[in-house]
Amino acid sequence: MYKRILISTDGSEVAQKGVDHGLALAKALGVDVTIITVTERFQVYSGVVGYDLAWSGAVLDEYAQGQKKAADGILSGARQSAERLGVTVDTLHVPDAEVAEAIIAAAKERNCGLIVMASHGRRGLGRLMLGSKASEVLTHSDIPVLIVR
Repeated sequence: MYKRILISTDGSEVAQKGVDHGLALAKALGVDVTIITVTERFQVYSGVVGYDLAWSGAVLDEYAQGQKKAADGILSGARQSAERLGVTVDTLHVPDAEVAEAIIAAAKERNCGLIVMASHGRRGLGRLMLGSKASEVLTHSDIPVLIVR
């Protein structure tokens, strides 16, 4: 049914449920996995009355290095989980990107038949305030999406 599964993680405890579920599914189906983590762009606020922040290259480089280090740690842990189960995995860090767009693009580029990700299950105002990357992926993806809670 699926030849490759894309599993998304942000390294959170909730996301680990999605990783575990996706890896168990991949093992049962005997398919390969790509595990992705996406780090968002450095937020620059400009145009606010009285403020116009200009960030130096050093600050932006430090941010990028911190994001890469965090992503490497997240992906290393996910890789170890896959190896314990005997699942063939490759990992992908997409920096400076919109999360949902990057997940969908990676799934298409890697010919994944399924996207697996966890959801915090927020509703109401919490969902409006914080957004839902899982909801965005589910809404915009042509590829089937499995949401784990």
